[in-house]
Amino acid sequence: MSQDNAPLLIELGTEELPPKALDELAAAFANGVCDGLTKRGIAADVANAKTYCSPRRLAVLVPGVAARQPAQKSEVLGPYLNIGLDANGAPTPALTGFAAKNGVAVDQLQRTSDAKGERFVARSEKPGQPTAALVPDIVAEALKALPIPKPMRWGDHDYAFVRPAHWLVMLHGAEVVDGGILGLRSGRMSRGHRFHHPQPVHVVDADSWLDSLRAAKVLADPAERRARVRAEVERAGRGTGGTPRLSEALCDEIANLTEWPVAIPCAFEREFLAVPQEALVTTMETNQKFVPVFDADGRLTEHFIGVANIESKDPAEIRKGYERVIRPRFADAKFFWDEDLKTPLAANQEPLKNVTYQQALGSVWDKSVRVAELARVIANRLRDAGVGVDAGLATRAAALSKCDLLSRMVGEFPELQGTMGRYYATANGENAEVAQALDAFYAPRFAGDSIAQGKVGQVLAVAERIDTLAGIFAVGMKPSGNKDPFALRRAALGLARTLIEAPLALDLPAQVSEALAALPESALAAGLPKAKDGKVPALDAGARRDELARELYDFVLDRLRGYYVDRGISPEAFEAVRALAPSDLSDFDRRVRAVVEFAALPEAQALAAANKRIGNILRQAGDTAGGAVDAGLLEAGAEQELAAALAAARADAAPLAASRDYVGLLKRLASLRTPVDRYFTDVMVMADDARVRANRLALLSGLRSLFLRVADISLLPAG
Repeated sequence: MSQDNAPLLIELGTEELPPKALDELAAAFANGVCDGLTKRGIAADVANAKTYCSPRRLAVLVPGVAARQPAQKSEVLGPYLNIGLDANGAPTPALTGFAAKNGVAVDQLQRTSDAKGERFVARSEKPGQPTAALVPDIVAEALKALPIPKPMRWGDHDYAFVRPAHWLVMLHGAEVVDGGILGLRSGRMSRGHRFHHPQPVHVVDADSWLDSLRAAKVLADPAERRARVRAEVERAGRGTGGTPRLSEALCDEIANLTEWPVAIPCAFEREFLAVPQEALVTTMETNQKFVPVFDADGRLTEHFIGVANIESKDPAEIRKGYERVIRPRFADAKFFWDEDLKTPLAANQEPLKNVTYQQALGSVWDKSVRVAELARVIANRLRDAGVGVDAGLATRAAALSKCDLLSRMVGEFPELQGTMGRYYATANGENAEVAQALDAFYAPRFAGDSIAQGKVGQVLAVAERIDTLAGIFAVGMKPSGNKDPFALRRAALGLARTLIEAPLALDLPAQVSEALAALPESALAAGLPKAKDGKVPALDAGARRDELARELYDFVLDRLRGYYVDRGISPEAFEAVRALAPSDLSDFDRRVRAVVEFAALPEAQALAAANKRIGNILRQAGDTAGGAVDAGLLEAGAEQELAAALAAARADAAPLAASRDYVGLLKRLASLRTPVDRYFTDVMVMADDARVRANRLALLSGLRSLFLRVADISLLPAG
């Protein structure tokens, strides 16, 4: 390949980089180098740049990098003619100063025009610099821009980086790009595996770098390393009689901890399987980065797989080491489990009074009491609506829902809250639905997770999230920007998803009002904004609760916009339903999906346009719109035809609306397109006769009201 159009390789070698941050650092470094080339006008195939990294290096390979910048043109705008020239046309001090500042004579200045008139401009062109002369600055800028929250210093140097740096390779094709960064001088000597190939690795050119490292037992391509981790784990798992469970997150972390991954099958004592498997899996994956192995029924086995960063001549010794380090972890988990079982879960209720939830909202026990009452009310309302859920079980689950927070196991593994509550409740002989709810109500725990399973768990999930949202909003700690310390956005989306996907037919504003009514007035006062004089106004509890209820409903609906977009539903369909503000989110969802089906009909765009037109006409008419239609004032032809079609549609719509068959209702209303089109073609709505005009407005108001039984379709794209 010609040196004029050669690949550019940058490799910075370091001590072991943080595994969880490695991918982000590598991507940011590669982007920074590519941006630096682009900003300086250096031709390069940045679209096909490759990002590389391993625990001890960050690297980027950019193909097709030109050897030199193109000529650099500059244009500096100067004074306008009326400022640069005096009455006699001679240069003013402003013009001579501008010329001198730009290193040109006045007669070398050119002219250009803009909206304000003609002005002087200094244009120049300089030869481009060699790429090799610019690369050190490009790399320095890229490193400086990396997201490093706490950079390290080493030795007696002034510079800092995420980890101490030890070598630097910069090659343009086969040529070394000379430069110094972080106290290192660039060259062509990289380094291989710390143990398999501790001596330097000579890199002939940029294209051979990846293969040179592979020969030195380093897989610098993270995708290749991840593939090897998966293949090694699969190989090691064949002799266990089970199936290894390697999550994407764990695979990524193992790949970022190893340069030459080799899987080692291991085992632990079967007596530890008496401990809930979630606790064992958590300590394996989180603390040791081991891969658990499960049987065909999904139960944890005594086998696990460790991934070493070395191809050992004696893998049995590595196996012994892995088994030795996991044993005390499992022994601790077994101790926590055995000790926790000595105390009934319900016995932790009283100590929760000493655990502060939030200063103005009281203790965790206070929150549990509020949630229990909400759960009781919700369960009773659902039961009245025909949903089979026991209010007593829901109340019991709410009362126990925070008790596992005081267990030894959750104290050691906070991510097991809920899971351990289920185990402890089962061991204590609690109702199976209650025990399941203690774990289920945390769902969805993360993006893509399913909602709570079981009606008791769903009721508890709803009650918990409503209380959290109401309380934190009341004390004035609602999210702002990217700050959301109480994860209220996630809570609102989880609440909405549970109501929609369960589905649960609940009046959300009413439930929010119930939650706000249970809060102490001190909490409502805590969130009052200060007036302009800097003083907090007196609390009007009723008005404050009403204001918060409206805010919370809008906050939940804001989360739904993204929820529907993720499912391929247009924002217009969402807004068409939001305009009606249905209080029941399961009903909201039915309407949205009906609008989506309606929007696909051939009549949809014309009817959307007609509804938009009707809305504008009625808005302009103001109070004169509405009222009953006087059949005696209807003109023969299009007007009587629309009135008849509307009456028939209204009769058909009543049972469809009552059964919430919104798809059927909108399809029935779609048949109104022809009489509506003819009406607007043949009839002048704003007639001179006031009675006729009012009658026509009433007819249109009735038509629009019929569509508004489902959604405001005027917000859909119109044809």
